[in-house]
Amino acid sequence: MFLTISTTGSPQRPATDLGFLLHKHPDKAQAFSTSHGTAHVFYPEASAERCTAALLLEVDPVALVRRGKGKGRGGAPDSALAQYVNDRPYAASSLMSVALSTVFKSALRGVCQALPGRADEPLPLRIEVPALPARGGADLVRALFGPLGWTSVDAEPVPLDERFPQWGDSRYIRLVLEGELRLADALRHLYVLLPVLDDAKHYWVAPDEVDKLLRAGEGWLADHPEHKLITSRYLSRRWGLTREAMERLELVRLAEADDLDVEDVDNAVDEMTDTEEKPVPLAEQRREAILAALRKAGASKVLDLGCGQGQLVQALLKDVRFTDIVGVDVSVRALTVAARRLRLERMGERQAGRVNLLQGSLTYTDKRLTGYDAAVLSEVIEHLDLPRLPALEYAVFGSARPTTVIVTTPNVEYNVRWETLPAGHVRHGDHRFEWTREEFRGWARGVGERHGYGVEFVPVGPDDPEVGPPTQMAVFTLATADEEKAA
Repeated sequence: MFLTISTTGSPQRPATDLGFLLHKHPDKAQAFSTSHGTAHVFYPEASAERCTAALLLEVDPVALVRRGKGKGRGGAPDSALAQYVNDRPYAASSLMSVALSTVFKSALRGVCQALPGRADEPLPLRIEVPALPARGGADLVRALFGPLGWTSVDAEPVPLDERFPQWGDSRYIRLVLEGELRLADALRHLYVLLPVLDDAKHYWVAPDEVDKLLRAGEGWLADHPEHKLITSRYLSRRWGLTREAMERLELVRLAEADDLDVEDVDNAVDEMTDTEEKPVPLAEQRREAILAALRKAGASKVLDLGCGQGQLVQALLKDVRFTDIVGVDVSVRALTVAARRLRLERMGERQAGRVNLLQGSLTYTDKRLTGYDAAVLSEVIEHLDLPRLPALEYAVFGSARPTTVIVTTPNVEYNVRWETLPAGHVRHGDHRFEWTREEFRGWARGVGERHGYGVEFVPVGPDDPEVGPPTQMAVFTLATADEEKAA
């Protein structure tokens, strides 16, 4: 499995700058271990006028089968011999994409401390891939690479056997790309489109593949004429992941049209789609009520239990009095979205030191959650089956025991005021129950008595004289030793 990257230069701007941009010295032949074999980087030529870097990937078909354990391409049990005798060691595929991201990680990100200005400039590039599997043929290769700024896309079909032209062409293409592009952009094109053309991945496509696709596709994928095909094939036609990626690409297009940051558009959309109640401002009223209760309690170290996509954590970060903020959720996907919302990767060191996101279940005790001033359970308890509430109660009030606990939950009596909510229906399909004011207060008072907390009830939203507020909130305060003794 082989590809070459070539560029030209002059004595003033030598072509050997390619070595700095790739972070691989032209005078050395280097080897790197990947998950499926060994990648070699070497330079067939390196002069001021012309420089070529070659990436050779040696794949072990036997190890590939054993690692696949009979699943997926390369480990499919349909033919014992085909598991070991196939095109994997020779044709550029998703395995080559993995090697690119492993060996040229910094170059993919456009980072070069030695020549930072050069990394941001277009280079005269020529990329050759001798054997590229292309389901869709040469026409699809041109349709994918053509709109990306390459001045020449030469996709020549490889015949099945040159001695027997009547047999026709194979599904393999000899690809040559030429044009002036940033090296990082060229590598990202290859990273995404090699597995797309092969129409197969040789590893399990997990939800984080969406983030990988959007990172590599930043600046070109959203507006590509074939973005739907690219997204579907890259994500192995997993419908849920493809839909998520398409929605996020649409956010990119909307942001570019309105000259906004994607996060600003994403926040506006999330606020509408994630809020269970209507009208939308109720979600903001709920957060403000929680923040007011936390300030009143004098809390500085706060747990957001069941933090979801991080809206409350984001609001807490805006107030400097909250110095230690922890978001906890059982969903890895929710935590990933929360991290993106908070821009954790771009956050300054001091700000990042104030926040932490943890995966965990609220029905199990967790030593990481002890020692905090306050804990918030905002619209969480109604998502649990009633028999599991005692476990959550002990984990929070019995084990973690923060000084203040704030719990919000829908008031089912208010549901008659929602014109769009059919009679007898809960507000969200995942709600296991919704309580009346009397039921919620009975539960809250019982929790307080069992664990030594006093409790105060606060309405959130318009307090209807007949059915009460749309959201009910309980503020639990841990009793002091003297108060417990008196009780």
